[in-house]
Amino acid sequence: MYNGNDLKVGKKFIMDDMPFEIVTYAQKVMGRGGSIINIKAKNLLNGGTIAKTISDTDKFSPADIATKSYDYLYNDGINYMFMSQETYEQVELPKDRLDGAEMFLNDGDKVKLQEFNGSPINIELDPSCELEVTETPPGEKGDTATGGKKPATLSTWLVIQVPLFIKVWDIIKVDTRTKDYLSRA
Repeated sequence: MYNGNDLKVGKKFIMDDMPFEIVTYAQKVMGRGGSIINIKAKNLLNGGTIAKTISDTDKFSPADIATKSYDYLYNDGINYMFMSQETYEQVELPKDRLDGAEMFLNDGDKVKLQEFNGSPINIELDPSCELEVTETPPGEKGDTATGGKKPATLSTWLVIQVPLFIKVWDIIKVDTRTKDYLSRA
């Protein structure tokens, strides 16, 4: 069991029979009493967030979240299909459960899915991924690494700002948390 004090950013717990993950955590210590804790938690089943005030004596059960390896197969525009690397069983996740992660998935990618009670609930991305540039304006003579930025469309239809020297067909590293260009692959 977790006390209110044990909940920190990233901790997964059960509240109202649903798994949640702490997004923000702020604690205010009261004079003689305990403390008041303001949290913002993301529902891992439907992606919604809630703000809640709890005390340091409130009790929460840890969420039984397992992470397993899957291969990303394809999508039909609504659902995304994955295959377990252990059992070869195929599972699907609706686009709204991916929470933007679909912008970093190429067919055949190895990914980690979080499971709650044996059912996949969302995807866990690596901090960076490699994507191919499919469209970007041509660079001009004299463009350097320290120059400006230009838009580039990547193989997953994600559009980001890249340095002027990047060309079509380049493979680049992208930060999956901020959607920023990191480097050439």
